[in-house]
Amino acid sequence: MVIKEKLILGIDPGTSVMGYGLISCQKQKINLIQFGVIHLSKYPNHEIKLKKIYDRVSELTSEYLPDEVALEAPFYGENIQSMLKLGRAQGVAMAAALNKEIPINEYAPRRIKQAVTGNGNASKEQVASMIQTLLKLDGSPKLLDATDALAVAICHHFSSGVGVNSSKGKNSWKAFISENPKRVK
Repeated sequence: MVIKEKLILGIDPGTSVMGYGLISCQKQKINLIQFGVIHLSKYPNHEIKLKKIYDRVSELTSEYLPDEVALEAPFYGENIQSMLKLGRAQGVAMAAALNKEIPINEYAPRRIKQAVTGNGNASKEQVASMIQTLLKLDGSPKLLDATDALAVAICHHFSSGVGVNSSKGKNSWKAFISENPKRVK
């Protein structure tokens, strides 16, 4: 039986910076395809920012044809206006993927951090460091919103029952380390 390669587009929605990352997965093997950010703070109003998000997600889905999209769910904060704007940004990204009939999954920030680092309270820098290790990236990643998006995609992959924290088979960091000694520094 041949296991098909799966492409996952991870999105870290934002209204100042939106991160995206695309990975290919086949069993436990994860490869980086593309990652980056959209700088949105330079645009004068929220409507234009939403259009830019929609356009970029549409471009990514048309170019790479991902099998699934994973998004970071908005977290609850004290500033209701910021949360509404973030929800709109997420909704526009979802609409762009749904327009291409790509399945969508959402993950809470804490769950993403837990899946990737083993710590639900990990900092952006800790997430970036683990992404660097998992994907064998050279140098320290500078685009933390992009590494957050890659973390969303990897969390989704792990949640599908294939990765480190899957519910199928061994699901501990100890098992992961023993099975993947070259992936741990």
